[in-house]
Amino acid sequence: MEIYLDNSATTRVYKEVAEYMAKLMLEDYGNPSSMHHKGVVAEKYVKEAAEKIAKTLKAKPKEILFTSGGTESDNIAVIGGAIAKNRSGKHIITTRVEHPAVLNSFAYLEKEGFEVTYLNVGADGRIDLDELKNAIREDTILVSVMAVNNEIGAREPFEEAAKIVHDINPEILFHVDAVQGYGKYRFTPEKSGIDLLSVSGHKLHGPKGIGFLYIRDGVRIVPISYGGGQQKGLRSGTLNVPGIAGIGMASEMIYKDFDAKTEKLYELKRRLIKGLTSKLDGITINGLLVSTEEAKEMPDEELLDVIKKTAPHIISVSVSGIRAEVLLHALEDKEIYVSSGSACATNHPQLSGTLKAIGVKKELLDSTVRLSMSEFTTEDEIDKTVEAFEQIVPMLRKFSRR
Repeated sequence: MEIYLDNSATTRVYKEVAEYMAKLMLEDYGNPSSMHHKGVVAEKYVKEAAEKIAKTLKAKPKEILFTSGGTESDNIAVIGGAIAKNRSGKHIITTRVEHPAVLNSFAYLEKEGFEVTYLNVGADGRIDLDELKNAIREDTILVSVMAVNNEIGAREPFEEAAKIVHDINPEILFHVDAVQGYGKYRFTPEKSGIDLLSVSGHKLHGPKGIGFLYIRDGVRIVPISYGGGQQKGLRSGTLNVPGIAGIGMASEMIYKDFDAKTEKLYELKRRLIKGLTSKLDGITINGLLVSTEEAKEMPDEELLDVIKKTAPHIISVSVSGIRAEVLLHALEDKEIYVSSGSACATNHPQLSGTLKAIGVKKELLDSTVRLSMSEFTTEDEIDKTVEAFEQIVPMLRKFSRR
């Protein structure tokens, strides 16, 4: 029995989405820039996808820019946004726990002469709003705060942050990396004060290689790539029509029965946390608003309330005495698939900046795995995962002591 618990890395595409995309690749395969009938049909799919996505955000279709994924969306928002505003100042703000797509964009801007303030986070992975408020200056032009941390599932107070930023200066651009949050929370950018919002298709049961960037109407962005002028010149290149149609359908589908899906995920998360902490010693759950020991002793309903202050689908688990890579492959032998951290950083040897930022003990930095669920995850799969941990962990600890 295969148990896939690496949904923060990528998700299984909805069957309906895959079939819809196949039709576009085999039948309606025109280029939307072409003026003949095939092109007109292709352009119609693009417009329909923008309308579907805009509806989930209570936004306008013209505010949706299609990209190749979350990384490109973040790059366009951060770099394109900062360059567009650089006559007003060169001070930009982000957090220490952002995805590399954001952090590396800020690092690039720093080399280009911008000044960056990196906000700290607490043990729960959340920023301090007072620190944000105090960091804003007259020359601040852009702030980027993620919705959900991709490693530990912390939910950042991005709506409160946006209000603070715009109360001080409405002209500051506020960007949210919503790659792990879209489909798990409802987003209303205009109401929440979000100017730019990044999303990736393969995190929400859509295809890989497609994403979108919401750009609030009236916000100016400088393009960071150049070509034939598609999408108003902001992101040139032949549009990936099957991918665009796929992310449009997936966006629509993931918000169907949304409340029931979210409640299910939270209950699965509670079940997994309770199972691991009650049956094994030396287990630390990262990113909760309470200690692991407190979580272990809490009644189910009380624990569920605590968990609901975090993202419903991500659990970061440190297992003392065992290297993450060893545990990952031991679980893989049982056809249980988890991650040792962000999939985008898997091939890099450095330890997680997020885990360091939240104060995880040094000896646990290389002993942490991430389990992430989707609407397809079942209670039986969670129970079998807990059983696998019960079997594997004592055995691996015995060998690691030799």
